[in-house]
Amino acid sequence: MIYNEAKKHLTTLRDTLRFAVSRFSEANLFFGHGTTNAYDEAAYLILRTLHLPHDQLDPFLDATLMPNEIEDVLKMLERRVKERIPSSYLTHEAWLGDYKFYVDERVIVPRSFIAELLDEQLSPWVEAPEAVENALDLCTGSGCLAILMAISFPNARIDAVDISEDALAVAQRNVADYGMEQQIRLVCSDMFTELGDRRYDLIVSNPPYVNAPSMQALPHEYRHEPVQALTSGVDGLDHIRIILREAAKHLSERGILVVEAGHNLETISQTFPHFDFTWMETSAGNEHVFLLTREQLLRQS
Repeated sequence: MIYNEAKKHLTTLRDTLRFAVSRFSEANLFFGHGTTNAYDEAAYLILRTLHLPHDQLDPFLDATLMPNEIEDVLKMLERRVKERIPSSYLTHEAWLGDYKFYVDERVIVPRSFIAELLDEQLSPWVEAPEAVENALDLCTGSGCLAILMAISFPNARIDAVDISEDALAVAQRNVADYGMEQQIRLVCSDMFTELGDRRYDLIVSNPPYVNAPSMQALPHEYRHEPVQALTSGVDGLDHIRIILREAAKHLSERGILVVEAGHNLETISQTFPHFDFTWMETSAGNEHVFLLTREQLLRQS
């Protein structure tokens, strides 16, 4: 009812933005798929619906909206509130830094601290980016990290692996959008099982890592994402166990492994006390992504 009433009174983008922030706050939405608060989420959805640059709000705040534009915006806002669908699924796009990717409910919404590390070519751990010739993105999902790897390491041939054929269909669209079909190979595989004896100079992975109690407590927005892309056993470490057990077999002599582990630092440290993890510095601190060399992995095998 309130959205129908709003059509009679909203005229400018500023009006619509105020209305959206009020509705989002009133509904107690969860933000964690690209934005962190009601204002930023409302601004993004409104600008995207109006086909305006998503990062330029101020020049348009006092623009008068056409009736059909107000109707389109209100429909988008109503879906976000009533269905609690993450905004990236509503717009079919997600951003990692300056890079945009197509997404839908066949994949989780990309959000990875590894993206910022790739933007720096994993310096200082990768001393010669041009020497990276083979790389693996394990649990690729939408293919976003594989694409960022290809950009950061242009001499590398990338294998992008996922168990989900649906996810690989989304990844294929993104790979094609970036014109990287010759550099990135998509592989349907349960972790390493279909990779044979292939070896890589670099393996990155943002695997499922949510534990069972956390799965039960996830906000409704996360319920729209594929469960198998989130959960990883009772303690959230089932996929990481496989990675730590198998990765050395697929790394070149001086290869490195980079894995995103969510909020599991303490659990990982307690479960694998003999591994010499390097916890990498990101914008959220040094508690979410770890690095191991092949040599370090072999010491524990």
